[in-house]
Amino acid sequence: MNWITNYVRPRINSIFSRRETPDNLWTKCDECGTMLFHREISENLNVCTNCGHHMPISPRDRFKALFDGGIFTEVKVPQPTADPLHFRDQKKYPDRLKAAQKETGETEAMLVARGEIGRTPIVAAAQDFSFMAGSMGMYVGNAIIAAAKEAVKLRRPLVLFSAAGGARMQEGILSLMQMPRTTVAVQMLKEAGLPYIVVLTHPTTGGVTASYAMLGDVQIAEPNALICFAGPRVIQQTIGEKLPEGFQRAEYLLDHGMLDRVTPRTELREELTTILRMLTGKPPAVRGDLPAPSEGGELPHALSPEADKPAK
Repeated sequence: MNWITNYVRPRINSIFSRRETPDNLWTKCDECGTMLFHREISENLNVCTNCGHHMPISPRDRFKALFDGGIFTEVKVPQPTADPLHFRDQKKYPDRLKAAQKETGETEAMLVARGEIGRTPIVAAAQDFSFMAGSMGMYVGNAIIAAAKEAVKLRRPLVLFSAAGGARMQEGILSLMQMPRTTVAVQMLKEAGLPYIVVLTHPTTGGVTASYAMLGDVQIAEPNALICFAGPRVIQQTIGEKLPEGFQRAEYLLDHGMLDRVTPRTELREELTTILRMLTGKPPAVRGDLPAPSEGGELPHALSPEADKPAK
């Protein structure tokens, strides 16, 4: 037995060999440049622990933090006609959809779910900016209508999280038609006497701002979110004047009466619980009085699909 070959050389190689570090261990804050450990930033809901900058968060991760016990049931959304205009720019529209689906792991730019927040049953919808800039197409219109119908059927408030670059150009006039469609969906909630709360996140622009994103009974925004129809650069070039500091940001809109609250993401769940229970006539929530998943991964009765069915 050659002890140099079998023992010494492997030992030396193990000491001096390079250990590859996974690429996803650290995230750099876009605002302050601080390197943040991925677990730390994930536990803080993608909010920088150094400067408070709000980074993008997926609808699924948002719902896991929002709903009691992280438990929610997805609401089915009708699929629209695929590529109705046979649109093509640098890529075919179906190819762009497939690439976005592969990158995000989601079917489209909006996720609809039902569950409980602070023991208050709600329906929620959230846009995913990473899916083709959260653009509003026929699927997003269908999703908002499905969310409104589910809320009316179950007599629950609707909470919507907006994040979009506007209407989806690949669907042309059909995407613009979602503005009146979603406005009618919001009117369904108002006629049913159900609260409609909008949380505007960065960025919310274009036709989304001009329709369902600004029709809430209560308008909340995350800090420093850009909320506008036309962007500040377009306005500045049009009027030829320098815009005020922080123009079209959440804090500016709050000061000028366009919003009701600007709430950090880490405090949003508690804020929504308070507002929802107030609007639905329920007593204040008891801190820590939340259901937890039962053994075996079963849903608590209050969150189970059977709980949504009317009593016989």
